[in-house]
Amino acid sequence: MNKLMLGNEAFARGLFEAGCRIVSSYPGTPSTEITEAAAKYDEIYAEWAPNEKVAMETAIGASIAGARSFCGMKHVGLNVAADPLYTAAYTGVNGGMVIAVADDPGMHSSQNEQDSRHHAIASKVPMFEPSDSGECKEFTKLAFDLSEEFDTPVIVRMSTRVAHSQSIVELCDREEKPLKDYTKNPQKYVMMPAFARGRHVFVEERTKKLIEYAETTPLNRTEFSENAEFGVITSGAAYQYTKEALGDNASVLKLGMVNPLPVKLIRDFAAKFGKVYIIEELDGIIEEHCRNIGVTNIAGKEIFGYIGELSQSIIAEKILGVKKESVSLDDNIPVRPPVMCAGCPHRGLFYCLSKLKVTVSGDIGCYTLGAAAPLCAVDTTICMGASVSGLHGFNKARGEESEHRSVAVIGDSTFMHSGMTGLVNIAYNNSNSTVIILDNSITGMTGHQQNPTTGKNLKGDPAAAVNLEELCRAIGIKRVRVVDPYSLAETEAAIKEELAADEASVIISRRPCALLKYVKHNPPFRVETDKCKSCKMCMKLGCPAISMKNGKAVIDHTQCVGCGICKEMCKFGAIE
Repeated sequence: MNKLMLGNEAFARGLFEAGCRIVSSYPGTPSTEITEAAAKYDEIYAEWAPNEKVAMETAIGASIAGARSFCGMKHVGLNVAADPLYTAAYTGVNGGMVIAVADDPGMHSSQNEQDSRHHAIASKVPMFEPSDSGECKEFTKLAFDLSEEFDTPVIVRMSTRVAHSQSIVELCDREEKPLKDYTKNPQKYVMMPAFARGRHVFVEERTKKLIEYAETTPLNRTEFSENAEFGVITSGAAYQYTKEALGDNASVLKLGMVNPLPVKLIRDFAAKFGKVYIIEELDGIIEEHCRNIGVTNIAGKEIFGYIGELSQSIIAEKILGVKKESVSLDDNIPVRPPVMCAGCPHRGLFYCLSKLKVTVSGDIGCYTLGAAAPLCAVDTTICMGASVSGLHGFNKARGEESEHRSVAVIGDSTFMHSGMTGLVNIAYNNSNSTVIILDNSITGMTGHQQNPTTGKNLKGDPAAAVNLEELCRAIGIKRVRVVDPYSLAETEAAIKEELAADEASVIISRRPCALLKYVKHNPPFRVETDKCKSCKMCMKLGCPAISMKNGKAVIDHTQCVGCGICKEMCKFGAIE
């Protein structure tokens, strides 16, 4: 049976068919749907972990116990999970262990462009890279087999285009894998120096065997064309762009295993052509490997660069000199930058922070949009959890000058991910810092996943819910208060009072995400045109439901959820 599936859905199908038993992940676009789809199979235990490090360690534990296991994350999440990954490369596995990492060329939903192949190389772990949904499923199944054959975790590198595009997938039955016996073996699993030295020798020997495997694996294949004028070496989504852009003009070496890379296979392929193009997104890892093994008739990053996504048109223009005409429209279409939704509970808080001219240490989430005009309320955003730790460092550096003028903002899910330890640091090191937890009762930025504060698990079943107020007090914060961000007066007063205090404090800005299905909205507001003085005060909120028409404010009733913040701001009573 064949089915049209997203790459992420196909990946989950591969987990199912391969007999995977345990799945632990942290949501991160573009990887999130793998775990959500896996949770639909009753044969698989699936969970959201508080962060990627915990997810990786859970998968490692399940593997050691003898089960086939999986953890998924986006590229920056692999940074968080790098600590256990690099040591799991030494311990190896018992049951097969597969890791999905989804890179995001073009930064569609990420704070940086990162090439996760570097992690595979540095940790000396094999990495596969599928180019369509069918390969997502098949590569996942093969990854489990390779994991057990070579005693290693295996990473499967996804990308935004492969994860979120659709192609045909052949559905097969699940192959149940019995739980492998667990045998106590400290020399393999206890990585203290005396044992780790021996395992490092094993890793180097394993790498040699994996290079031999890379020479003959069907994951790497050549596609020769009689009309070929040159050769191309490529992988992943870039392979699809190459085939569409170049057609029969090129013979292609498609690499499905991108670490370790073959040597003889590449040399033999390159020797057949006067010119070979290396087409890969982000860093020139294949290109560098080619040069290291003595292949010199190549061209790559000097043509395509290191930034952003590739495309069919880019490849055709750079290699064939054919510039495809873009579609032109008679009407100018206005840009539509991302904004916080109408009724977003974060909007009122950010308005107050902007009004008070507070320096805001920001974090990763949909609330990062508080940096955009007209609010312009966020000063810094680095990585998940950095707002809290960064505020502490900022205040320690600038002292009283900033302590009463600076705050950190962090979402409830992100606080559980990596904000707690920063707050511990604030309490432990007596930092006069104010942290605002934006509790919207869900993990909003990746599509409404549950987290440890919501009281539900991945499947929506009741679960223990972390009480943020009690947790903050247990950490050592004495001043903890809750505000409703729909009340500007209450929110502004709380910010002023906590900034004036001479000790650490936490404000919990609590209001559910406006897009949650169970949230009941008030009737939409409207503007009494005769009362509107065109002061544009309501426009300072940046609410997408409010605009100006013929010099007067207008509220789009199809977007307005009746939060009432604009009414609170209007001094002329024009909003009802």
